[in-house]
Amino acid sequence: MSRTGKGTDEGGPERLYLVDGGPGRSQRADTIELVSLIVARAEPEPGMLPEAAAVLRMCHFPLSVAEISAYLTLPVSTVTVLLADLLAHRQVEARAPVPAAVLPDTELLQAVMHGLQNL
Repeated sequence: MSRTGKGTDEGGPERLYLVDGGPGRSQRADTIELVSLIVARAEPEPGMLPEAAAVLRMCHFPLSVAEISAYLTLPVSTVTVLLADLLAHRQVEARAPVPAAVLPDTELLQAVMHGLQNL
């Protein structure tokens, strides 16, 4: 119980998370970025952490780490540890985000605009 008399299950600041893949846990959490896209490559298994099973169910289509964190209402740091374990077991795949389209050269756009105005 906290000093206010409220239980810790109410989502207050004293709420803690522990996700541990064991002593052989992969160190790949450092390579997972907030905008990395995650895709499930396996189905949930019996005995799996509920959060890990939820990730596998929701990631049939690519979702970013930030989106997964929001949907699970878990801190990003907790989600990256969870994803590192899933990556180590090849249950998910991490993809680089799609790069933003490169804008065409301003001079080219002006030349096209002048060409269209001359028609």
